[in-house]
Amino acid sequence: MVAIGQEITQNRLYSVAYEANKRAAIAVPQDGIEAFEQAFSRETKPMASFILGQVLENAQLAIAEERPMCGDTGLPRYYVKVGNEAKIEGGFVALEHTLRRAVADVTQDVQLRANRVHPLTRQNPGNNVGMFAPSVDYSFEPDADWIDVTAVHKGGLFGTDYRMLFPADGTDGIKRFLLDNLAAFARRGLSCPPVVVGVGLGGSKDQCVVLSKEAACLRTMGDRHPDPDVAVLEDELKELANRTGFGVMGVGGDTTALDVHVEIAYTHTGGLPIAISQFCLAYRRSTARVYADGRAEFRDDPLWFTPYYRRAGLE
Repeated sequence: MVAIGQEITQNRLYSVAYEANKRAAIAVPQDGIEAFEQAFSRETKPMASFILGQVLENAQLAIAEERPMCGDTGLPRYYVKVGNEAKIEGGFVALEHTLRRAVADVTQDVQLRANRVHPLTRQNPGNNVGMFAPSVDYSFEPDADWIDVTAVHKGGLFGTDYRMLFPADGTDGIKRFLLDNLAAFARRGLSCPPVVVGVGLGGSKDQCVVLSKEAACLRTMGDRHPDPDVAVLEDELKELANRTGFGVMGVGGDTTALDVHVEIAYTHTGGLPIAISQFCLAYRRSTARVYADGRAEFRDDPLWFTPYYRRAGLE
């Protein structure tokens, strides 16, 4: 067991949340850079090759000029993993206030696009803060006194879909849904490929959709699920996605999906829920771990899908 330490202050959490959002907007994580470089090196279509080259050049310029790597900075959101022994100054209410303030300040200072609006009146507060905005999702970890803060800037328009399959549809049904999803969005450039495809399988409808977004945003390129059957499906879906030839921004090319990540949840015996979320070529996230003594370490891998998070049986 981890000994209960000192409180993690809101000032420290604010500085980390602010910096995580700034980094997410500006710097593509290293696994993303490597995936784009690999796609560029094997691309055979001239137009797709040109666009991939521009993506890589833009990623370098964004860091050099400290500006967002894409003009549309999506919908800033948080994924927070809390150690079971962590102590937070002011508790979770204070934490959420701090996270919202960080988004508002970064929107102003880094000039994120103010995308959050009232869905009916279209009123725009100008700071990406509003009702349920930014969203904060939590998970917990035993024997730890730290807090992980992951900022993700993901678009909220196209690329996400859901379908209820029957168990007999099996992997063929899953593959058909992937093709339908890509045809609906990628070939028209509506999801800005090449994308990272997150697939949620099982659970209830809401669980399924949540898992698909987490799979798209919170795993690194090349990572494979520890369940061997799921890992095989990930490779098969990636190969299938790229055989479509939709390519970069739908102009045609060899890479439509940089990777495919599948997450599963045990589900009802009578159905096979599936959801797909696409994380566009503006591959934006940043993670920091804040320790009880105030130290903060930034890293590329969110480490969201821990063995405890994926636990399948009774402890």
